[in-house]
Amino acid sequence: MTLFNHTAILNSHSNVVNILDEGNTTTAYDVDAKVVTIDTTKYNAAKTELDNLAYQAQRAAEYPDMGTQLDYIYHNGIDKWKTDIVDPVKAKYPKPE
Repeated sequence: MTLFNHTAILNSHSNVVNILDEGNTTTAYDVDAKVVTIDTTKYNAAKTELDNLAYQAQRAAEYPDMGTQLDYIYHNGIDKWKTDIVDPVKAKYPKPE
């Protein structure tokens, strides 16, 4: 097995309670410490869903704090805020199709 995204494993395999990475191998275990075979179809669907949501975290990290944004709106208006702050971040981290 290769390295896998732990969140995607947990989201796609409800019986997994522990995941270990050793070298370039990821092994998932159930409650009885037995190895769980990863169903790649389920895993890939969960990983795609996570990847499609990654832009949200990237955008959130890029935006200024709420106080700064509200101050910008107060001094410059909503249209300028959208043009100067919101649109560049959305362009940098577009929503997946």
